[in-house]
Amino acid sequence: MNAQSPKDSGKLKYPETKKTDHTDMYFDTQVNDPYHWLEDDRSSETGAWVKAQNEVTNEYLAQIPFREAIKSRMEKLWNYEKISAPFKEGNYTYYYKNNGLQNQSVLYRKDASGKEEIFLDPNTFSKDGTTSLGGLDFSRDGSKVAYAISEGGSDWRKVIIMDAITKKIIENTLVDVKFSGVSWKGNDGFYYSSYDKPKGSELSAKTDQHKLYYHKLGTAQKEDKVIFGLDQKRRYVGGSVTEDDRYLVISAANSTYGNELYIKDLTQSNSPIITIVDNFENSSYVIENEGSKLFISTDFKAPNQRVVTVDVSNPKQENWKDFIAETENVLSPSTGGGYFFANYMKDAVSVVKQYDYTGKLIREIALPGLGSAGGFGGKKAEKTLYYSFTNYTTPGTIYSFEPNKGTSEVYEKPKVDFKSENYESKQVFYTSKDGTKIPMIITYKKGLKLNGKNPTMLYGYGGFNVSLTPSFSISNAIWMENGGVYAVPNLRGGGEYGKRWHDAGTKMQKQNVFDDFIAAAEYLIANNYTSKDYLAIRGGSNGGLLVGATMTQRPDLMKVALPAVGVMDMLRYHTFTAGAGWAYDYGTAEDSVEMFNYLKGYSPVHNVKKGAKYPATMVTTGDHDDRVVPAHSFKFAAELQDKQTGNNPTLIRIDINAGHGAGKSVAATIQENVDIQAFTLYNMGIMKLPLAKK
Repeated sequence: MNAQSPKDSGKLKYPETKKTDHTDMYFDTQVNDPYHWLEDDRSSETGAWVKAQNEVTNEYLAQIPFREAIKSRMEKLWNYEKISAPFKEGNYTYYYKNNGLQNQSVLYRKDASGKEEIFLDPNTFSKDGTTSLGGLDFSRDGSKVAYAISEGGSDWRKVIIMDAITKKIIENTLVDVKFSGVSWKGNDGFYYSSYDKPKGSELSAKTDQHKLYYHKLGTAQKEDKVIFGLDQKRRYVGGSVTEDDRYLVISAANSTYGNELYIKDLTQSNSPIITIVDNFENSSYVIENEGSKLFISTDFKAPNQRVVTVDVSNPKQENWKDFIAETENVLSPSTGGGYFFANYMKDAVSVVKQYDYTGKLIREIALPGLGSAGGFGGKKAEKTLYYSFTNYTTPGTIYSFEPNKGTSEVYEKPKVDFKSENYESKQVFYTSKDGTKIPMIITYKKGLKLNGKNPTMLYGYGGFNVSLTPSFSISNAIWMENGGVYAVPNLRGGGEYGKRWHDAGTKMQKQNVFDDFIAAAEYLIANNYTSKDYLAIRGGSNGGLLVGATMTQRPDLMKVALPAVGVMDMLRYHTFTAGAGWAYDYGTAEDSVEMFNYLKGYSPVHNVKKGAKYPATMVTTGDHDDRVVPAHSFKFAAELQDKQTGNNPTLIRIDINAGHGAGKSVAATIQENVDIQAFTLYNMGIMKLPLAKK
């Protein structure tokens, strides 16, 4: 790589963003919100601003000399056949397949003779690839299917019901379904969840009363019966039917952590809904039943999770008995083939143990290496199960597993033009500001020189009990091919070490997360993996907040900042869509004066300082993001463009007809990753790449 300063074209001319006199009162404090008008996602004025910003961004990106070389290489590497693990429904075996660069994966099936046919092709849903498959569920005998579609990346779904044998649509489409799966009761109907359609913008208006409905086939949606949520107002409600069709299990929550748990006997007409858990203090889910015996995964009295059993006749928590006891490692259980599988996370790496229905340990499953294993789920009668294995240098490979023998075989190994043996991952433990040890996995090409000049992407999340475990990415492979280092710390706020680790990064301990991320950057610099001139920080959603807070607190620490679909206005996040449900992690500005002051102290939108020199920044979002509304990113970009000094660019890249990320087309995903890498390397002063020669 050749490095020099990027061509100095002076400070970019950004579109003018008007300021208004809008203010909000929080307790006794008045807070200015000059870009409040950008919250109106339906106004022509906001639309014009989006168009003008994209024009500046596109013009800037077009000048980068190696942008097309990165795209060419990424398309080449991405262009390999991808096949999912198969699953059986009725007389067919189904699986997803993508020939390489198809915008959406296609659902195929085979009959008993092995004849293959396309069952559902999401690429036909829309011409531009912006309508995607949002999930599907088959009736008990596999004769019918209900599948959800998302348009423009929205969380709002439509549900289409089809005869699975003839592939003909059999009744009217259900509309206005959100944050919901579909769970069939036999073959005659299914349960789903949604909110009443909000007044105002469907993309940003608040939604906070979720209801569970039952749809009986052959009836109109307006006749669907509310099963739960009419009298008990809850922000998130979900219902699932046990495999034997005996029980409906209902989970209800007001935040992203902690849920009530209910059960209803479906074998008795007009049976009551029985309460299992009547509070939001812990998370508990029914994962299996054997007759009236329930198996519940819970962190009640077990911050690292355990599995307990209880009888439906008396299911309260005081009657729960350990089935798989808590250990020092976080547990994620699954069932299939007549067994339980305990997938443990040990320093963010998988260890899997198999148990029978008496709780007897059968074996620890030998995995292909150190990395992330997922799957081991299936129907009780299945003779073969499937799991995937991946890490930062190994493309995701699917293995078949015989649960009665404990043997694994490669089922589908992707043919990726990437030499994994030329790369290595190293796990280190560094010390955060308060002395806490934080694990981080650093991945790079073998033979890397620790000279402080390696372009380094530091990626983080740190919230909502989410664990960042090793996985392969084509985009990261390109980054490392070009000599880049990819580093992922497991910050507090995540789920890598259970509930205590999560809680240590929430509410008025949220600063721990930013301190952990800053300490990761300082470790990489101190150990000469990189330097502040070659360091980029990246994260999305809650990770976008992480990047926004880190770059405003320590703008001197990195060269490039890449906040994606971030929660940037911490004083108002809870007023949009389902944002109030994030209060377990964040608290809200209405909770107390102390909480308001704490949020205001790190809220990225409110901490951009006039005259500060911020790193080169490219904010990314989608104009149809109804999870973290784009106004967060709009306001943050406007503040940076107004107050930034020096020549570092502050751009915002806004995908049109795109949401929070789910269902994004392959073409759009590739282009976004190309632009991010090109922008990053260019602003590190790199003018020539090894890939440019290919």
